[in-house]
Amino acid sequence: MAATQDFDLLLVTPGPDLRYLLGVSGESHERLTCLVLPAAGHRAPPALVVPRLEAPGYADLPLDELGIEVVTWRDGEDPHLLVSDLGGGPSRVALADAMPAAHVLPLRAAFPDVEQALAGPVMRELRMRKDAAEVAELRAAGEAIDRVHARMGEFLKPGRTEAQVGADITAAIIEEGHVEAAFVVVGSGPNGASPHHDMSDRVIESGEVVVIDIGGPLPSGYNSDCTRTYAVGGEPPAAVREAYAVLQDAQERAVRAVSPGLAAELVDAAAREPITAAGMGERFVHRTGHGIGLEVHEEPYIVGGNVLPLEPGMAFSVEPGVYFDGEWGARIEDIVVVTGDGCERLNNRPRDLVVL
Repeated sequence: MAATQDFDLLLVTPGPDLRYLLGVSGESHERLTCLVLPAAGHRAPPALVVPRLEAPGYADLPLDELGIEVVTWRDGEDPHLLVSDLGGGPSRVALADAMPAAHVLPLRAAFPDVEQALAGPVMRELRMRKDAAEVAELRAAGEAIDRVHARMGEFLKPGRTEAQVGADITAAIIEEGHVEAAFVVVGSGPNGASPHHDMSDRVIESGEVVVIDIGGPLPSGYNSDCTRTYAVGGEPPAAVREAYAVLQDAQERAVRAVSPGLAAELVDAAAREPITAAGMGERFVHRTGHGIGLEVHEEPYIVGGNVLPLEPGMAFSVEPGVYFDGEWGARIEDIVVVTGDGCERLNNRPRDLVVL
């Protein structure tokens, strides 16, 4: 894969790419850990460069079976020069997208005449098509976060603050099988008009609309992400119901549009068209979706201008929203996986505007 992108060497530091390749994410400290992967036909051997004191954390990996040599180093040695010695004289090196600058710059100095580029074009080709085991993990993650949404009546009540509700949701996310809550959005009333609102000490009032966007990783590292919108303590105004009905229709149309071979941007268009036709186009201020897997946001992105054809195994969110500044907002989000003839929804809680 690296050779097709004209890279001689792929350098991967701890993070989701390393977890994808080796099954362990590790930690990116000031001490360099780096997987050195040569392109096919390159003379350098694959190797894992790791600090001697951290090597036990990688002892259970089947590195011998994979043909990966473990090369350790001690404090006082320069691991970046060690990587360059192992590199076999490359002319172009791909670095993991999230590699810290504290390692990028020393590696540039260690390879002074070598072009550096991002490894994203290589890794996204591997990671954005999920295999059956990955889909099973994403399905389990979807079921786990659905169970949290099913408990929303326990937490979301008038008179409580967003932060109080968020604390209960955070605990429930872990109780239902996640390692942690990666994010908890509790956007009540006017705060719901901010798509990336977190939570605050604002008191939720009866009759308000509240956006709940939550998710996190399972022990496998695969993530959930699901948004539902609730009315708390009573029926919302008719205008809210009318706008929400348009949003719900848009989300349904976008999910139904998903099929192999379709350009990603056409799913975005399917969500955007009914919202625009209803006069709310300017209220839909973000893309329709993002890929999900070992990261909450990864390829493919469901956005205008992305002509990437969808393929079986691609997993992403479908999450149109409408936002009325200073008043309220709403969003509906499901994770879907492209199948041979359409898609599978991984979130199955009701998408109606539920009154609690």
